[in-house]
Amino acid sequence: MKKSIIVILLLFVALGQAQDKKWTLLECVNYALENNISIKQSQLNVELADLAKKDAIGNFLPSLNASASQNWNIGLSQDPVTFNAVNATAKNLSGSIGSSVDIFRGLQNINTLRQAKINQLASQYQLDKMKDDTSLFVANAFLQILANREQLKVLQGQNSVTKENIKNTQELVDAGVLPQGDLLEINATDATQEQQIINAENALFLSKLSLAQLLQIKDYMSFDVVDVDYGLVPQDVLNKTPQEIFEKAKDELNDIKIARTNTEIAEYDVKIAKGAQLPSLTGSYRFGSNYFTSDLFDTPSFETQLTDNKSHNFNIGLNIPIFNGFGLRNNVKRNKVNLERAKYQLEQAELDLESTVYQAYNDAKNSRKTYEAALKTEEARRLAYEYAKERYNVGLSNAFDFNQSRTAYENAQSDVIRTKYDYIFRVKILDFYFGLPITDLN
Repeated sequence: MKKSIIVILLLFVALGQAQDKKWTLLECVNYALENNISIKQSQLNVELADLAKKDAIGNFLPSLNASASQNWNIGLSQDPVTFNAVNATAKNLSGSIGSSVDIFRGLQNINTLRQAKINQLASQYQLDKMKDDTSLFVANAFLQILANREQLKVLQGQNSVTKENIKNTQELVDAGVLPQGDLLEINATDATQEQQIINAENALFLSKLSLAQLLQIKDYMSFDVVDVDYGLVPQDVLNKTPQEIFEKAKDELNDIKIARTNTEIAEYDVKIAKGAQLPSLTGSYRFGSNYFTSDLFDTPSFETQLTDNKSHNFNIGLNIPIFNGFGLRNNVKRNKVNLERAKYQLEQAELDLESTVYQAYNDAKNSRKTYEAALKTEEARRLAYEYAKERYNVGLSNAFDFNQSRTAYENAQSDVIRTKYDYIFRVKILDFYFGLPITDLN
């Protein structure tokens, strides 16, 4: 009985710990990289590329095959001595083993192997790109939760102040200092703020749900992230020039690596197609023997026949393509066109990356300025709000003017939160282009 109680208590403790777990950004990213279905599919593509490489290696090896057959002839047959038709049974057992190998195939095998290695690399780049994209999605969703949570805290704090002001206003109205309309006005503000809090709570829940779904966590109701107020991330990357970031991104970004490998793959397609126009040389060897018995006459023993009936077959085959309905020539031209297309795609990818990096750099710079301006505006609005509050508390200002000042201050606080996390994410994008980890927000 005691053991059962202990087990139940341990289960409750474990369940409570699981429900209280709050995820860090690093934990979210790592979990997504391990469980995301798209990433798992890309991992399967890497495995297929590995198998294709093994197939290409196998093309260099000779093939080895064995065969055996047993034949029965039962019924009328001709006696080889009397030439009369007689009923007899004859059996024939034969077997062979053979091997063949490509001696020369226009360098197609070696080019296929080299292409398979590039394909293997391209598959890995595709997997890495999927991981990078997933990490960015997770980081953005994570920051959105933090922004919504901070926004909710601000609204709750503002509403607490409003409720305190309701008490003060009620006292001033009772004392005849303020009219009843001011109390109605501030009560309306309280109702509006409560509605804003409900909307903010819903936005926070939806942002958590979005990240939980991205991580493919089913128990999204208890899902939550760490309650940390991240400060501004280091902006070392902004000390670089956009060109420096672009040059680094060309070496680090998987989109460019994929475009480069696609060009190399297309080059080998051309070489393989040209190899099909060259003569091919194959060699083969076959060894066989057979054993025969019949009711019509005596036959040598099994061992004797296997020895006497041995046969060896050697073959060297030469195939010279002369005319194939322009198929081989057109295939070469087709692959050359694909090669030019791959080169243009690489060039376009680099141009797009350069434009994206410069735009991201400019966005990060501007978001920093916007955040600093929001801080100044918030401070100015705070001072104006404090002044309006003092005037209102002594009856020198009405509720409408006071609410106008408070609303401006609340909007300024919201702008600080919005611009702060916008700046953090834009800097992390630049870090990503520069090859730096995006999971460090300290």
